[in-house]
Amino acid sequence: MPAGGPTGGHVLRRAIRGQRRRVVTASLLGTVHQGCEALVPVVIGAAIDTAVATGSSSSLLRWLLVLAGLFLVLSNCYRTSARLAEGAGERAAHRLRMELGARVLDPRGGADANRLPGALTSIATNDARRVGSVATVLAYGVAATSALVISAVALLRISVPLGLLVLLGIPPLLWLGHRISRPLERRSETEQERAAHASGVAADLVAGLRVLKGMGAESAAVARYRTTSQDSLAAALRAARSRAGHEGAVLSLTGVFIAVIGIVGAYLAMRGSISIGDLVAAVGLAQFLLGPFQLLTYVNAEFAQGRASARRIAEVLEAPSAVEGGASEVSDDVAGQLRLSGVRLGSLRGIDLDIRPGELLGVVTSDPAAAADLLLCLARERDPADGLIELDGVPLTELAPDALRRAVLVAHHDADLFETSLLENVRAGARDDAAPVDEALAASAADEVARLLPEGGDTVLAERGRSLSGGQRQRVALARALAADSPVLVLHDPTTAVDTVTESRIAARLREVRDGRTTVLITTSPALLAVTDRVVVLDGGTVGATGHHTELVAGDERYRAAVLA
Repeated sequence: MPAGGPTGGHVLRRAIRGQRRRVVTASLLGTVHQGCEALVPVVIGAAIDTAVATGSSSSLLRWLLVLAGLFLVLSNCYRTSARLAEGAGERAAHRLRMELGARVLDPRGGADANRLPGALTSIATNDARRVGSVATVLAYGVAATSALVISAVALLRISVPLGLLVLLGIPPLLWLGHRISRPLERRSETEQERAAHASGVAADLVAGLRVLKGMGAESAAVARYRTTSQDSLAAALRAARSRAGHEGAVLSLTGVFIAVIGIVGAYLAMRGSISIGDLVAAVGLAQFLLGPFQLLTYVNAEFAQGRASARRIAEVLEAPSAVEGGASEVSDDVAGQLRLSGVRLGSLRGIDLDIRPGELLGVVTSDPAAAADLLLCLARERDPADGLIELDGVPLTELAPDALRRAVLVAHHDADLFETSLLENVRAGARDDAAPVDEALAASAADEVARLLPEGGDTVLAERGRSLSGGQRQRVALARALAADSPVLVLHDPTTAVDTVTESRIAARLREVRDGRTTVLITTSPALLAVTDRVVVLDGGTVGATGHHTELVAGDERYRAAVLA
């Protein structure tokens, strides 16, 4: 864990501190509510001794009015306290979700490493809710503890032995309850991990449903999810058994404790040390104590589960960044010159490459891993293990990642579409929401897609654009990348699912729409490579050949094999 990074305890304390005023107010009102509840049996006992035993109607009426006042106060305090406590929990959970969202969307990346998207969603929902509930139950816990103290004071006024019994017996009971909650905490953490993994697998399978059906692999996918779901169910059942055992053990302990109070009170009444009214008050207080003890049992269980969830949230918040954030902003007038010097990362074995401002460059490689690593470097999702990449003479490591990505847009081959209209998907890449996107639509042939839809460009697409064919999705994604009008645009296989005629039209229009701005095409498409100014061939992770498309087709056998095969 990085020094000074958030831990589960830090997450819990921060969640509570953020709602301190609401928690304190709810605790005070809850204390008044519990105090009034504890006074009810005391008032009833006093009424028996001073009104019922003496036959005084006026005294009985006074005590009834006191009872009515107690119920009026405790009812209003309970409602207000519950509203504030629940609101504090919801606000704390919302704040955690915002922090998690900010961390996941941090331009430096790293939070999603080794985590499925569904798992992150589970952490941002279920775990955030459980941690937020700690702010709620803290107020309940303070009120329940106050009720125990008030009851002990009331019992001391009735009888010193009864009061001491409660005061001396409560701390050991609370300590035992905390010790009993330890297994529940461990099993709750496992339950949340398994549930998050199951959510991640489900989201992963749904995302690839069309591919799975095309491969006839539905049964294997179902078997995979069944295994994951069964693991999650087993963990949930273990956690449920642990919670049931925890609550049963604590209730047994409190039941014995309350029975002891009742027996001691009865013994004192038989000896004449306390009156009948005092005995009624003592027994009533003993029964009332069951409520605060049950509430503390619930609070203890929620704290145990909240601590487990807080640790999972802390793991995301403390996740190391994929790249270090630079401090420099990108110049407003970006020329678009890229220079790679001795770049090594994964399959890249020392690339030296100069990309001139305004150049339309093709990059060809038969190794998908090399293409993927090059994209990671140019998008600065990963920094090279060795070597240097510069934009207009400034190392990328000195630039703020978000500023860099406004200047250098890397459009991945598998870019997803959003569940909104086609035009809104394209405008998502534009610098101005009101910017015209007609040129981008025409250059990518996405205008033809819009004409085929029921409501044209205003047609709302299904999740991830699944209502479109593969080629149509590619064209809309390409239009979105072009609409961004970035000084440097890197496209990875933008037309693999497009027919050859449309691909040729896109190639010609692409050169026109990107005229004067730097464009890098990582592709093996002959149509796209034919319109480039220059083609670079990567072989074995290094630059193997450079030239125009026609020259390389005529004179480089490896190039012909990669492009024309």
